[in-house]
Amino acid sequence: MVILIIIALIPGQKVLFGFDLSLIPMLLGGGFIAYNTIITLLETRRITAGLLVVFALVGSAYVGEYLAGAIVALMMISGEFLENITLNKTRNAVRRLIKLVPETALVQRDGTWQEVPVSSLSADEKILIKPGENIPVDGTIESGYATIDESTLTGESMPVDKSQGDSVFAGTINKVGSIEIKVNKIGQDSTLGRIIKIIYEAQHKKGKTQRIADRFAQYFTPTILFICVIVWFATYDLTRVMSVLVVACPCALVLATPTAVVASIGNSAKRGILIKGGDVIEAMANINAIMFDKTGTITIGKPKLIKTFSFNDYDTDHILALSASVEFRSEHPIAQSIIESARESGLSFSQSESFEQMPGIGVRSENVCVGNEKMLDLFVCYDIEMAKDIAKSEAEMGHKTLFVMENNVIIGGLSLADTINSETSNVIGQIRKIGVNHIIMLTGDNKVTAANIARQAGITEFQAELLPEDKLNHIKQIQAKGFNVAMVGDGVNDAPALTQADVGIAMGSTGTDIAIESADIVLMNNDLKHIPYILNISRRTVKIIKQNIWFFAVGVNVFGISLASSGLLSPIFGAVLHNVSSLFVVLNSARMLGFNPTKNSPN
Repeated sequence: MVILIIIALIPGQKVLFGFDLSLIPMLLGGGFIAYNTIITLLETRRITAGLLVVFALVGSAYVGEYLAGAIVALMMISGEFLENITLNKTRNAVRRLIKLVPETALVQRDGTWQEVPVSSLSADEKILIKPGENIPVDGTIESGYATIDESTLTGESMPVDKSQGDSVFAGTINKVGSIEIKVNKIGQDSTLGRIIKIIYEAQHKKGKTQRIADRFAQYFTPTILFICVIVWFATYDLTRVMSVLVVACPCALVLATPTAVVASIGNSAKRGILIKGGDVIEAMANINAIMFDKTGTITIGKPKLIKTFSFNDYDTDHILALSASVEFRSEHPIAQSIIESARESGLSFSQSESFEQMPGIGVRSENVCVGNEKMLDLFVCYDIEMAKDIAKSEAEMGHKTLFVMENNVIIGGLSLADTINSETSNVIGQIRKIGVNHIIMLTGDNKVTAANIARQAGITEFQAELLPEDKLNHIKQIQAKGFNVAMVGDGVNDAPALTQADVGIAMGSTGTDIAIESADIVLMNNDLKHIPYILNISRRTVKIIKQNIWFFAVGVNVFGISLASSGLLSPIFGAVLHNVSSLFVVLNSARMLGFNPTKNSPN
């Protein structure tokens, strides 16, 4: 098709053996466009841009402008091809994700390891993952240690050490060590499967501006035909009418939104940010209030040792090591934090020979007890009043205090708390710089803890002791005041609020399934600093869409129609002008593939 058009453009080569060579590419391209237009018209009962192109091709053929018709067809098809290149940037990312899952796995059946297709695996079966292999399922490590590269899901470059009881995910890579995994989820039910589904849905979900553009195209075609009638009765020049038809095809308008949206979704996906559609991008661009859940969102979501107290000059390292040895057999999250802190401090300890749970209080061995304030009333010991004063003081700061007793003597205490993510306060500052100043923390925790966390995060307003419906109602109240609200959360109790918000943002790697499904945006690596990025890229995307519509689509069309109706633009050059505007729409949108908020200003 291209070769024939080039030959036809060569002086003296347009006609060969009495036959106009440009007729062939016009019929080939025109037939393709006409077929797609008719199918769309029959299936959707909608007038599309293709119908105007068909009229232009028929008119060009009628007046003998075969070359102009061939160029119109070529440029129309080329515009779609360029759009598909942009779309494929995201689709290729999906294909790469699919390839991360191996086709076979070693499963333990009938007492032996057998290589079987991954699709034949069932929940609770045990599979073996060797060093260097990709993990085919979501599962739980039953034995062994490994270093897992989870960058495909979280975007983090540092591998993660995993051992018995830890979760692993399909599509991640086992760098070091062999592990046996109990299968939890496979295929579309796995984390990777949900990611692929979200990306596909995002490619096909239309935003508000896009729907407006589609409706505009339905009215645009009759309007252009009406202009053609006026030009005909004013000039009786069919060539001018054909020039108007050719230049006015609204391809640039139709491409204006989807190309920009898909490029932005593809850019975000590379960073571990899953955006579920163009309407989400447009809604995010209008956000002027953000609500944050506390636990697992602003904070890390697990207790951490803040400080160790010493009574009567006991060594703090001894207190921590003694606590770790007693807590070694406990499965409580606080026990795991104490053990982890002792290891991080380089302390040596071994599990105590005896172990007993004290429900609601703590744990103990033969001569050592580790427990909360209730433990103080169970034993006759000194320094009880001082210990209770410390517990009260720590509670006022949102900390939980455990005390350590050895031979009925209080030797010290441990203060633990859920601490904020290291980047939280910086992120809050960046959000304010972008122009979103209405920031509120919503939590079911008590007011004392909430106030302490909000202060550390740089958030001046918070609501505490909230049930799930309270969070939802609070968002409704803010929306009733005229705010466009984004909600950031990770738990089941956040799902109603995530759904109610104009944009729901879920923490992907630690968030619950229901929170992820309820949200419009998923942060797979739980990195809060992606929120300023989303605000920036959404605002830039909407700006690009407006540029596409008003400059490249509407502006160029008005200019071209004016030239064509006055006789200054032939059908051939009308075709070139029209399709060059479509090309620039695609190229302008493709800039979003390389958007970087640290280099590009959102304004």
